[in-house]
Amino acid sequence: MRNPLALVAGAAECLPEARALADELKIPCLDCVDPVDIAEPAYVLQLGAQLQLCATGRKAPGPVLVDFVGGTLAHRRKYGGGKGQQIAKAVGIRGGFGPRVVDATAGLGRDAFVLASLGCAVHMLERNTVVRALLRDGLERLRRAASEDPTLAEIAARMTLEERPISALDWLAQQPANSIPVVYLDPMFPARDKSAKVKKEMAAFHQLVGSDEDADALLAPAYAACYYRVVVKRPRVAPFLAGKKPALSLQGKSGRFDIYTKHGIPT
Repeated sequence: MRNPLALVAGAAECLPEARALADELKIPCLDCVDPVDIAEPAYVLQLGAQLQLCATGRKAPGPVLVDFVGGTLAHRRKYGGGKGQQIAKAVGIRGGFGPRVVDATAGLGRDAFVLASLGCAVHMLERNTVVRALLRDGLERLRRAASEDPTLAEIAARMTLEERPISALDWLAQQPANSIPVVYLDPMFPARDKSAKVKKEMAAFHQLVGSDEDADALLAPAYAACYYRVVVKRPRVAPFLAGKKPALSLQGKSGRFDIYTKHGIPT
């Protein structure tokens, strides 16, 4: 079976780092090739000024990358509603209190960044090695930008990434009971049908990661490890995780936050 993914360098000076990363990820390195000129594989990681996941071919959509500095996350940090956002209410942010959060299914780190920007220390877990590499690259660029921006420096200091190749299920099972203030779960949910709308740029990401078929198994160890609550982000019509009804749910237009409480949040 052909490898569904390869790595390319965006410039000659990036080649040594690109080859080292390809060895780490156990995928082939095609050296300096433009993704538009590649017929196979269907997707490549391109390492240049940033690491990005690209579909190949001349009609490919734009790349997927982790950008904590600009784009939509910069806009949300400035104008997203602050502590009035549903995610803030779901994890229990109030006044000067921002609980430490373990984001056990971090993905591209967007919710982790929002929580860190609202004052929470966030530790991210991501079992997919390629997605974890994208996260690591995004964090490195955030920290470089933070050297010139005190606001970003505060956010960067609150974000950490688990580098061990360990699943969230195993990591949570290793934690002492009641040791994590809040565990946050946002498992990848399978599309309900072939007409489900997914942005073209995200098609590569969804194909790479797939759905989290073992997501139900996360709830029990997450609840055992948490002190205050487990927060589960779900599509609006999705069933409860593991079939367990939460203590409360916060409904939105397209999604909801299911909250499994253990101890009360400080007032």
